Parts: sequence; C-alpha cells; structure tokens
Amino acid sequence: MRAVNEAWEGAETLEAARLDELDRLLAGLSPGALFWTAGYVHARARSAGIVAEAVAPVARQASAAARLTVLFGSQTGNAKRVAEELVARAEAHAIQVRLVRADSYATRELADERALIVVMSTQGDGDPPDDSRAFLRFLSGTRAPKLPQLRFAVIGLGDSSYPQFCVIGQQIDARLAALGGARLAPRADADVDIETVFNPFARTAIDAAKTLLEVPANRGAKVTSLRPAITAVGFTRQRPFAASLLSSQRLTASDSEVRVHHLELDLAGSGLRYAPGDSLGIWPQQDPALVDRILARLHLPGDSSVTHEGVELSFARWLTEKRELTRLSRAALAQIAERASNAPLRALLADPSATLDYLSKHQLLDVLEDFSPVLGAADWVCALPVLQPRLYSIASSSRIVGDEVHLTVAERVDGIGADQRFGVATRQLLNLAEGAKVPIYIEANERFRLPSDGSRDVIMIGPGTGVAPFRAFVQERVALGATGRNWLFFGHRHLRREFLYQTEWLAALSNGGLSRLEVAFSRDQGARVYVQERLREHAQELVTWIDNGAHIYVCGDATRMAKDVHQALIDVIAQARACTVEDAEIELEHLSEQGRYARDVY
Repeated sequence: MRAVNEAWEGAETLEAARLDELDRLLAGLSPGALFWTAGYVHARARSAGIVAEAVAPVARQASAAARLTVLFGSQTGNAKRVAEELVARAEAHAIQVRLVRADSYATRELADERALIVVMSTQGDGDPPDDSRAFLRFLSGTRAPKLPQLRFAVIGLGDSSYPQFCVIGQQIDARLAALGGARLAPRADADVDIETVFNPFARTAIDAAKTLLEVPANRGAKVTSLRPAITAVGFTRQRPFAASLLSSQRLTASDSEVRVHHLELDLAGSGLRYAPGDSLGIWPQQDPALVDRILARLHLPGDSSVTHEGVELSFARWLTEKRELTRLSRAALAQIAERASNAPLRALLADPSATLDYLSKHQLLDVLEDFSPVLGAADWVCALPVLQPRLYSIASSSRIVGDEVHLTVAERVDGIGADQRFGVATRQLLNLAEGAKVPIYIEANERFRLPSDGSRDVIMIGPGTGVAPFRAFVQERVALGATGRNWLFFGHRHLRREFLYQTEWLAALSNGGLSRLEVAFSRDQGARVYVQERLREHAQELVTWIDNGAHIYVCGDATRMAKDVHQALIDVIAQARACTVEDAEIELEHLSEQGRYARDVY
C-alpha cells in the first residue's frame, strides 16, 4: 500500500509543464488509440508495483450518496468491456465508482442508489443476458422500489440485424423512469460498431455524474479505484498476440454442406492462460479477393490515401484491416443512404420489416449491386462499421495441450463462384497455411465454468460447433481426476458427414471420460430429430441427475437452438415432476441463479 500512496502523491504534484506535454502527445489520437494507451499505461503502472491492490475498505466506506454504480449484463463480453471503460473514465474524473455484474448486484441497494449507469446487451431476438435475468425480474416486479432520488443512464448493446434491437436496454430505461428516476443522459442504443455511440454517451453521462456527485474540478485529483484490482496481462484485446497455426484438420466429410476444421494454435511465449469455458478472440482481415471485388464495383483505386480520425492508410488497407464488409447494420445502411443521397436505399430503410429482412440475408456487395450508391473513398471509410474481433469457444484444456489452444471452426458459404458470401474470420482461419500467424486474445467467461467440486455431474448440450467447449470440459475433468459423471448431447445433420470429434467421444466412452452420449442427426431419417427431442426422451434421468446436483451447460446458436433447448429443459422438468410449465420455468431460473445452468450462446 505504501507504493500506492507514493504513486498518488506523485500524481498530485505532477508539474503543469509535464501535464501539457502529455496533453500534446494524446491530442489527435482516435478513441480506440486512447483506450489502448490507457491500458498500456495501466499495465506499466502495475509492472512497477504502483497499482498493487484492491481498496475494498474504501469501497465499503463509499456511501451510495457519494458514488456512481456501473451495472452491466453481458453474454459475450462486450457489455463488460464497455462498463469497464466507463469506470476508467469515471475514475479519471475522480469519481468514486464501483463496477457490478447484474447477478452480483444486491437489489436491496437500488432504493439507495443516487447515480447509476446500466450497460445491458440484448441477445438474439430480444433476450436478456443470462447474468441479468434475476435483476430484470426484480426490476419489473412489484418489489421494485420507487426511485425519486435516482439519476441514471442506460446504454444498450445489440445488433440491428435482429428485430428486437437493444430492447432490453430500452425496457430498463423505461422502467427506471417509471419508478421515478431521472436521466443523467438520454438512452443510447449501440450497434455492432459500439464506439461511435458509446463515446458521446460516456462524455454526457460521466459529466452529469460528476456534477451530481459534486466532484471538484481538479486535474491532479487523487483517484481511488473501488474495483478489485485485475492482474495485467501482456497480450489483450487491444494488444493481441500473433499465434502461429500448428495444424488444421477437416472434421466434416468433403461432401458436407458445412466445412468444419479443428485448428491448433501455438501460444508459446505469450504468457496467455485460459480456462475451459473461455473464448478465443480473433482479429480478422478481409479476404483479398473480396476487397478486390468491392474496389472494382466501387470504381475506386485501392492505393488512394484516406485519413480518418488521425490515421492515414490506403483505401484498400482500410477495407482489408479496419472495416466490416461481410456484416451489415442498420446504422451503416443509413450512413450510406445519407452520404450517397440514395433514394432506393432510403425507401428500404423506411420499412423496418424489409430492412431487417435485408440485413439478415445480405452483405456490402449486395448493397453495391442492388442500390449502386456512389461515394468517395473517405465517405466509405466513414460510413462502414469498424471491423470487430470474432469470438470462438475454446476446444481444449491447457492441462492436456500445454501452450496450445484449439478451436472448432465452421464455414457455411452462400452462393457459388463469384457470388459467394462468407464470414470474415472463418474464411481467414480455414485458409491459413501452417505456420501462418493470426492476432488473438483470451476472452474470459466466468459464468461458463466447470463446477469447482469435481464430484458433481455435468450435462453438456452442444449441437454443431457448440460442442467445442465440451471437448475442453471433458479433457479438464479427465486431467483433474474428477469423479462426477459427464453426459454429452450432440447433434448435427448427418452421422457419416458431420459427427464432429467422433473418435474422441467414442474413446471417452470407453475410458470413462464420458459416462453417456446421446446424438441426434436431423437429416438421416424422414422426420427431423434434434437434441431437444433427445432431452425429452430422457426426462426422468435428467431430473434425477439435477436432483443429485448436476450442472447443465448449453453452447451454440442463440437465435433458434438455445431457445428450443431452453424450452425442452422446461418440458423435461415439467414432465418428470408432473408440475406446471410455470413451476418448471422457475426451477430452471433458480438453477441459473445458482450457477448450475449456464449458456454460451451467440
């Protein structure tokens, strides 16, 4: 703690000339560069032993009247990152602030909150993150208190290609206002290009919180973190590690409609650590052939120079490294329509239903072919969303594979020949040569963890590439000598073509790594059969496992599979217990709150 005190004393006495020099260095940096710089300086401070400990006693002393609470609900980690950045900005303004995940929030404290910022994602077709269901149930129920003293702000995260874009954030914003709260800032709805909406929202909300909490305007103010200290990692989302591809092996037959590969990447020398249930973030680059096709369709030279937010690159590099080309958003279409004064595109945007349908089926190439918008290179750079990393569930346990990380990557291609449409990261990963490097980072998922008690049973439901984390789970349980049973439900289209990791699962059944394996291959018979049918077939046994303390895990598609499996689990409980669907749903919610029902859905 002595090092911490000395460091803060040094900050308070930093000379004005040095502060001016620092301002000049930071001037002109993009928001993303500023965020990276903040993380870099923070890591340097930690390596010097300056930011050494959490200040839990101080956190307990901070009353609700004097602090800002940042509450978040996150499924894939985006809302968590946004919340952490809000906390960092608040601390930079000397605001006493705490960061709380929704399922860790003591709802009795809501009545005393004075300043609250909520960061909430919306999943699939209008679903809340799993970590926020209990909080939302409390907030919408009769036990929620009146909040005349509360000043709040809500930023929702979502994807405008889904009908219920940011609906959970909208519901929270409306409910807090209905309970008597007043807004620190207008609600913000952030699309996949989060930064453009987040930055103005953060400035307004933090400035309002600072005024509300009467924080003195003092550049050199002592800033006390109310969050537990997080150990700095050398390689992060902002500073990824260049991992080499060790091997890539196709898992599906050559005549399968889906191309699925098992990839092994080398982490040696990175210092990166992961646990089963975590994801690997990939910073992709666009396919060169796709960039060439877009440049040809735009009739613009790729070598022309474009400067945006202080960064100068060739137009081709902007498209290849910095902009989304395979994922559309409503905001991007609106930008293109406005900048190009394109009447047909404006007409599409005027029809919300038609817009959502178009977004779900089309990419930038389709926009160029269907609407022929005419823009200069600089306008295209401004209009297109920032390229975002892609997350893949990790399919290995480091206890077994050492300094490697394994992935299960699938690509489904729409169209043929020159009309193909594909995903940016999957195309890059599946075309990598051995030894090629790809920028990666670890995305922790604390809510998708194996039980600490190795004697607990585990039920794993993972159709398609959703089986990836369960390969890691089984490896980990075997390595640790866990005595609990492992039951896997796997599904795909065809047994012969798409039984992913078939030999591994059969070997695990032989050596005890798996206790049971249920499979469903939907296209191998007249009537289609999915994993949810297999769940219903074993209702009584599943509930017996649950009664014995089993943990349930689901991984895969959020839009359809996860909903169907969730409903099947409700039906299983209702059938086995001869209770109402409502009672079964409550039981499943309680399992989720206890950490015994976890989902990694996307």
